[in-house]
Amino acid sequence: MSDVALVALGGGTGSLLRWGVGKLFPSSGRGGIPWSTVFINITGAFAIGYLSVLFSVEWHDRYGSFLKSAVLTGLLGGYTTFSTMELDAAKISRVGFAGKAALYLVVQVAVGVAAAGLGAALAHAG
Repeated sequence: MSDVALVALGGGTGSLLRWGVGKLFPSSGRGGIPWSTVFINITGAFAIGYLSVLFSVEWHDRYGSFLKSAVLTGLLGGYTTFSTMELDAAKISRVGFAGKAALYLVVQVAVGVAAAGLGAALAHAG
């Protein structure tokens, strides 16, 4: 199977998984924190940190094999959602909570980096 097909299959699966997980979290309402996006991005960051070490993937070589194409680029790329996080922040800001929107972005990125690092550390330890 070609890498393109693997990425498409993984991406579609990841997007469906994101949609399903998102349905588990109730809407937080106007100006509220979109917890589904937070959960998805943090768990995705952890998974990609863990699996990158487990699969011995270097940052400059993450597109070639089945595991890299289908799982890391496709599945986890389709599952995580940086653009939705940015849109959520814009919506929070637009309704008058600019400080909350900035904090939402900063905290989510910091926790995501920590989650990826934790995933990588656990994979190294295992």
